[in-house]
Amino acid sequence: MRRAYKFQLRPTTKQVQALEAMLEDHRQLYNAALEHRKTAYAKAKVSVKYGVQSADLKYIRREDPEGQGRWSFCSQQATLRRLDKAFQAFFRRVKAGEKPGYPRFKGWGWFDTVESPEDGDGCRWDSVPGRTRVRFQGVGHVKVNQHREVRGAVKTVSLKREGRRWYVVLSCDNVPEELLPQTGAVTGIDLGVASFLTTSEGVLVENPRYFKASADKLAAAQRELARKKRGSNRRRKARDRVVATHRKIRNQRLDFAHKTALKLVRDHDMICHEALKINNMTRSASGTLEAPGTNVAAKAGLNRSILDAGWGVFLSILRAKAESAGRAVVEVSPRHTSQKCSRCGHIAAGNRVTQAEFRCLSCGLSMHADVNAAENILRAGLALQVATAA
Repeated sequence: MRRAYKFQLRPTTKQVQALEAMLEDHRQLYNAALEHRKTAYAKAKVSVKYGVQSADLKYIRREDPEGQGRWSFCSQQATLRRLDKAFQAFFRRVKAGEKPGYPRFKGWGWFDTVESPEDGDGCRWDSVPGRTRVRFQGVGHVKVNQHREVRGAVKTVSLKREGRRWYVVLSCDNVPEELLPQTGAVTGIDLGVASFLTTSEGVLVENPRYFKASADKLAAAQRELARKKRGSNRRRKARDRVVATHRKIRNQRLDFAHKTALKLVRDHDMICHEALKINNMTRSASGTLEAPGTNVAAKAGLNRSILDAGWGVFLSILRAKAESAGRAVVEVSPRHTSQKCSRCGHIAAGNRVTQAEFRCLSCGLSMHADVNAAENILRAGLALQVATAA
């Protein structure tokens, strides 16, 4: 299986300057390649492909040995592939009739990752025996705060900037599984906003609402940033405070997701959940000038709550942990899971009395609405497993 490891770097002041220069040169390369494609199509209706721009790299490096020529050739190819993927996604969305989103130029501070597609070519993980270091071409051996063992074969090494912090991200192949003993237990989980999740056994996990808890602090930091003069040191410090607040919220959310997913994986052999389309669920209700939406403020508040819960991050972590532990994660259709009676199967919108109360209009079953939904999800998951096995 494949796994990513992320470690914080401890660069010297001189190395920070070199890392900043690396990101800046890759950003300029990305923007120049984007301008090349736009101009070629606007002037001659010619679509420039990745192969042409990759072949031009040797001339760019030759003309600018103190700039572009300092860095790894393969990492620059990876930057050009990044642009090519952006165009492929653009054309795919055009063909599907979706909102296209033409690739944009990257402003300063909006290009924070450089990838080296092969360990040993322009970069080297664990480059100094006996000391944890990563070597980047043009930078040198940078100290790494390695807090866990790296398992498997390192395939790609990426440099990432988050505010004023620097990280190295390793993508490893052939990471051995860590199988857990069978428990004989299965569960269904219903993700929500009032409670983060509810299991079919009746366990309710509270929604921590990290963004809501830090909203006032974040708003104050953003107002302070807006008042600062562009390019000033005070603006840079204010921006760092905004970044630090966002980083704290993200880390809290990740920590909660990891711990919650780990407990589910340890306690159950199979976990069933709804196949949620979160992008559709959080779509704006504002509408257009000709056809304005309704209940826009309420829908905006619901969207914030859904995104604050971080369902997508949690489900990704759950699947990764389940794969490593040899557990099964089953997605089921969310259709009628909250309106269907888990005892008699009767489906009616009136069964859901309130957000928390379920009372079947047919058989009279009364229980917590989320527990009823979780039981329906588990039953659908078991049926799906039987159908797949057959």
